[in-house]
Amino acid sequence: MARMTRKESHALTRERLVETATRLFLADGYNVTSLEKVATEAGFSKGAVYSNFATKHELGLAVLDVVHVQRAESLIAAMLAHDTMAERIEGFARWADENIGDVGWTALEVEFATSTRHMPEVRAELAKRRSGLTAMLATVVRAQADEHGLELTMSPEDAALQLLSMGIGLGVQRAIDPELPVSAIVDLLRSQIASVRTA
Repeated sequence: MARMTRKESHALTRERLVETATRLFLADGYNVTSLEKVATEAGFSKGAVYSNFATKHELGLAVLDVVHVQRAESLIAAMLAHDTMAERIEGFARWADENIGDVGWTALEVEFATSTRHMPEVRAELAKRRSGLTAMLATVVRAQADEHGLELTMSPEDAALQLLSMGIGLGVQRAIDPELPVSAIVDLLRSQIASVRTA
């Protein structure tokens, strides 16, 4: 078997560190998880962390990227497993009930945002990621409208921002009270659909 190049080895180390940090940040929390613990759990020295990430916040951003992709992919899969709009909304409702308010995910987002609030460069990175999530969701909204021959009464970006904003707020509340239903965001999606016109 061919020996890994230095670049390949570096990429594998980085991947393992992000994977380990994701597991620890979601299970134990961002603030209490040290870089030393991440390194130890991943089987590396603390120096290996710093050779891949200049700061804990840089590692945190990498973890958020992974979590966002995983959640986005699971949302799209939950909806596109069905053909009709009504079934897709039900798929969204099930996804929302299982994911919105997940304590590990919600705590990670909140802890990271609050612990970096005095760091303009990190806040800018978070804003960039929020913009990316909104754009991704807007693409889904636009694709659904096109597929079902619907003419939106608001821009896909505005519809996406409404859903994302309610999802974030509802997630924080459900992390505190898991019994809180997700009906508010499902009803918002239904009302968005009900307000469209056939193209």
